[in-house]
Amino acid sequence: MLPSSKERFRGICHFERLGDLMLITPYFHDFWTETLDEWVKQGAPPEIRQSRFRGEYFHLDHMRMLREIDLGMFMDKSIDVGGAQYVYGIPPVVPRFQVEIVAEDQENIVLVNEGGQKIRTSKKHPEKMPMYLDFPVRDRATWEDYKKRLDPWSPGRWPPDWDEYAQRINSKTEPVMLNVGGLFGYIREWMGLEPLLYMLYDDPVLVEDMMEHVTYLQTEVVRRVLADIRVDCAMYWEDMCFKTGPLISPEMFRKFMVPRYRRVTELLRSAGVDSIFVDSDGNLTQLIPLWLEAGINGFWPLEVAAGNDAVALRKQYGQDILLAGNIDKRAFLKSRSVLREEIMRKVPCLLESGGYFPSLDHLVPPDVPLDMYRYFINTLREVAGLEKITW
Repeated sequence: MLPSSKERFRGICHFERLGDLMLITPYFHDFWTETLDEWVKQGAPPEIRQSRFRGEYFHLDHMRMLREIDLGMFMDKSIDVGGAQYVYGIPPVVPRFQVEIVAEDQENIVLVNEGGQKIRTSKKHPEKMPMYLDFPVRDRATWEDYKKRLDPWSPGRWPPDWDEYAQRINSKTEPVMLNVGGLFGYIREWMGLEPLLYMLYDDPVLVEDMMEHVTYLQTEVVRRVLADIRVDCAMYWEDMCFKTGPLISPEMFRKFMVPRYRRVTELLRSAGVDSIFVDSDGNLTQLIPLWLEAGINGFWPLEVAAGNDAVALRKQYGQDILLAGNIDKRAFLKSRSVLREEIMRKVPCLLESGGYFPSLDHLVPPDVPLDMYRYFINTLREVAGLEKITW
């Protein structure tokens, strides 16, 4: 009897299925909306825009993410601006803020989104990063008001048919991921990056209060989920590094974040959830040992342009670390030979060592040609000794 995808995922994470290839979607293999639109123009069927169809088309392995539980952050909100879609993610605020159009001209629209952020976005190119004009949390008073939206027991945070929902999830043969959110990442969304960095010095007690409340939200939600649902892995979202290193010092990270991470990761591990990933862009080198200390042992996307090298990390940390991503997205813009070289330098040895899920080092961007992504999938299958796909 063949193992289920849930069993395969757990086996890879526990270094028991060396050489096994799993192409996990969504998350490790995910796509910008405009990428899929471009691929339809290049000959892909229109159904490629649908997650389940995409998984079958590329022979990807589906991960069941618990999106119905409002704790993580997903890029699943959209607002029509001039006939195109501004797509964004928001922290888990319940209730949401009311979307409000503040100003509009021929080129741009200024609005308040469901996360309470005031942004200006282009009507012609809403897929581009908007300009952030204001944030809902600016000081202690606005934090006290905002905090009311972070009650773990707000009815809107949970599926209304909880028992039926848990039973349905537990019947799945695919791996189940719980998105637990972030600490730095969430507060940055509430305040903006620069105000948060100043606040760490000007009012560290306020930052600690915010992180403490996030940790309370996370532990309460995680505790209820683990009581009723069999979870295979968890995912944090932080995005707290840039090209050469972290946005705060390792000393600050250890002081503000490590103890609070531990409260959540110890709860997860007590229920057998020992594959705990963090999604952070940028160079992770200085923070990886601290994340490991905090109980987080998986890392994605491992951006190559920022200096991350999955092969070197495997040599340094051995089986203490789970890896995903690290295939340089820039190689897809060059040639098949360059892409093949990038794959063959990393994937064979990483697959054989276990604990690795190959993917691009971020979401697939719209300048990646469909033909190159197909070649990528078939080259991975070749490495794993699987039959190539004919499209």
